[in-house]
Amino acid sequence: MNQVNRIGRGGRIERDKPINFVLNGRQYRGYRGDTLASALLANGGSVVGRSWKYHRPRGIVSCGVEEPNAILQLEHGAHTIPNARATEVELYEGLDARSVNCWPSVDVDLMSVTGMFSRLRRH
Repeated sequence: MNQVNRIGRGGRIERDKPINFVLNGRQYRGYRGDTLASALLANGGSVVGRSWKYHRPRGIVSCGVEEPNAILQLEHGAHTIPNARATEVELYEGLDARSVNCWPSVDVDLMSVTGMFSRLRRH
């Protein structure tokens, strides 16, 4: 996988230790020392979720605990972790994450039609 936004050297990741993970059913690769957010950005990811009210696309805008947009659900079933910030999740082998507030996918969200009605509300 071509990591278009990854610098060639430096930083705190170990490029000799690749880690495979999944976001919304798509395979990605990161490295030991990456957070979920940094690995997604390195792989060219831009939209990671949708806003709660109008379902507008949301991307990663910061690198710490103050990140308001990159909220994901990790794993499945009894082991699920809801509302995890991608900037706080250390990448691990086999991580399976899903975007929240979107259906059927983060790229094509049918609920985004609610944004068209936002201009009709009273002030």
